Amino acid sequence: MHTPPIIQGQAPDQIYTQMKARNVTASTAKLSAAHVAIAGAGGLGSNIAIALARIGVGTLTLVDFDVIELSNLNRQQYKLSQVGMPKVTALKQNLQEFNPFITIHAYQEKLTPATISKYLSSADIICEAFDAPQEKAMLLEAAGTQFPAKPLVMATGMAGIHSANTITTKQLRPNLYIAGDGTSTGAEGLMAPRVIIAAGHEANMITRLILGKTTI
Repeated sequence: MHTPPIIQGQAPDQIYTQMKARNVTASTAKLSAAHVAIAGAGGLGSNIAIALARIGVGTLTLVDFDVIELSNLNRQQYKLSQVGMPKVTALKQNLQEFNPFITIHAYQEKLTPATISKYLSSADIICEAFDAPQEKAMLLEAAGTQFPAKPLVMATGMAGIHSANTITTKQLRPNLYIAGDGTSTGAEGLMAPRVIIAAGHEANMITRLILGKTTI
């Protein structure tokens, strides 16, 4: 870990305590003990991962087969210098700069019904952050079959420049939460503001679940 001069000489536990000083009271220990798996490391996944890393979610599993392209940079949390890198590798690199005190598992793999158990079974909460509707449907069906008691947080509908107020979180059934406006599609274009809003909804729901809040 690179240590800026302003904090040199401080013990790691002192640094971590100060980093989490503004967390909600009595939340840090529960967050530190949690394990969240994020399926997808694009516009949703990269923003969700950063939010969870910053507040101190102790273990993150990142799964995505893709590499960073120039067209990703208008909404995904990567840098020009990282174009061409596997998304999970670059995201892990960025997260470790935000919070070096958490554990990050990064897998450059494509999730299928046959591999979901391998990569997601150890997580407390599964987060869906795919682009393609068919991938979302696949994860919904497979996770519901293989892990019916495990919370699944998803998103659909964050494209365009529509009102931010149309993005909400809904609980469709026990252990299933979906954020977004439910209607807008990527065909009309995807940009950082609405994607980040939807990602924030997902990250906030995950945080609530970790802290024992199961309602929206």
